[in-house]
Amino acid sequence: MHRLLFEKTGNAVWISHLDLMRLFQRAFKRAGLPLTHTQGFNPRPSVSIALPLSVGVESRCELLDFDLECPIPEEEELISRLNAALVEGVRVLRAYADGRKLRDLCYLNCDVVLEYDGGVPAGAGEAILTLLDQPELNVEKKNRNGVTVQNIASMIRERSMETGAFGELILHATVCCQNPTLNPAQIIAAIEKYLPELAPDFFRCCRVDLLDREKNQFR
Repeated sequence: MHRLLFEKTGNAVWISHLDLMRLFQRAFKRAGLPLTHTQGFNPRPSVSIALPLSVGVESRCELLDFDLECPIPEEEELISRLNAALVEGVRVLRAYADGRKLRDLCYLNCDVVLEYDGGVPAGAGEAILTLLDQPELNVEKKNRNGVTVQNIASMIRERSMETGAFGELILHATVCCQNPTLNPAQIIAAIEKYLPELAPDFFRCCRVDLLDREKNQFR
C-alpha cells in the first residue's frame, strides 16, 4: 500500500468521514488513477484513512492508504493530478511509497482554540492547565453501545497554553490517539464539568501532527 499525507481545512471540515472516503475514490478515478478493489462478494476500492476525523475538526496531518492497478506516478505528478480532482480545503501534501504500520501510531499533537465572547476570564489559562494536571478527569463518552464514563487524565501527555486573538486561548496538547483514544473535544467536556465558569462560548480543534510511541513524527 502507498500513503498520502493530506489536509482538511476551511469549509471542508464539514465533510463527513464517509463522504471524504467517497470524495477520494472519485478523485482517483477522475485523475485517471484506478484503485484496486478488495476481493469477495462486495468488492470495495482499496483506500482507507488512518484515523476518522470528527465533523467540524480541522487537520493538517491526515493519512490515507491506497493501492493502484497501474504504476504509481512520480510524487509531484501524483499530487498534482489528485489535487486537481479534489474540492477546496482537501489538499494532498505528500506521497509515500510505503508508510509505517498503523500499530506504531500512538499520539496526536492538536490545537484546541477556546473562544470567549466577552474576553478571556482572568486566570483561565492557568486554571485550565492545573485542571488537566489532575489524576482523575471523568467525562462521558458516547459510543455505539451508549454512554460510558472515561478518565481522560492519563491520555493527556503534554500540554501548554498561549493567548491568541482577543477572547481566545490556544491549548497545545499531545494526546493518545490509539488504544486508548482521546477526542480533543473531551478536554472541553472536562472544562465544562469541572470549571463551568471557564467553559468557552465556542471552541474549534485542529490536528497538527501524528507521533509514534517515542513521539517521533509518524508517516
